[in-house]
Amino acid sequence: MIEDLKGKRILVTGSSTGIGAAVAKAYAANGAVVAVHYNASKEPAEALVAEIAHAGGKAILVGGDVSKSQDAIRIVDEAAAGLGGLDVLVNNAGALVKRAPLDELDDEIYDRVLDLNVRSVVFASQAAARHMRKAGKGSIINTSSVAARNGGGPGALLYASAKAFVLNATRNLAKELAGAHIRVNGVSPGVIATPFHERYSTPEILEGMRKTIPMGVIGTPEDCTGAYLFFASDTLSGYVTGQVLEVNGGQFMA
Repeated sequence: MIEDLKGKRILVTGSSTGIGAAVAKAYAANGAVVAVHYNASKEPAEALVAEIAHAGGKAILVGGDVSKSQDAIRIVDEAAAGLGGLDVLVNNAGALVKRAPLDELDDEIYDRVLDLNVRSVVFASQAAARHMRKAGKGSIINTSSVAARNGGGPGALLYASAKAFVLNATRNLAKELAGAHIRVNGVSPGVIATPFHERYSTPEILEGMRKTIPMGVIGTPEDCTGAYLFFASDTLSGYVTGQVLEVNGGQFMA
């Protein structure tokens, strides 16, 4: 149990499945009060809130499309209202949307990928910072990707580039918000067995990726939770900001 996470009010975007769901459960298990966010996957989100409650934790549900600026702001404000304030924001919502080589890209795909992976981070962070300034401190944790470092797999030009934006936005926001005692850090997962890869990667692509991992295995969502717990805890990371922690089995070494 990480003692200083007890009672912390935390919003995890994109937390109905995958890494986000594992992170929400880990926060709740450490005594935090969690806002579970969903867009299309309402039933899994409801099941997660029920699972957290059954285990003795506390969670609320918030829904909406973070790829739209005003919706992202509303989601943060709604979570803060439901939680009684906001101590931690995890910008986890994101997706590849579609594997598309350069010749197949168009304005629709471009907008969908950049809005979901970039716009959401900018405007959710903007809204969260307002609540954290009132509280006198806070922590924003952004989910990047190993794709930001190595360019990503086939057809991932836009996604990899968007996640590189997230990586550098983390550093910029860390500088901007430090004076308000708001720490901004990131977690950069590698190849993790989630619905993301079930949707976008063939077994052949996954096996090719696995062979590039020195530890020789594809990670699980639970393998990522320690990094998010670390950055949310003032005791563990109170003097850490502007950092991105790579969680990838050695696939990329900074």
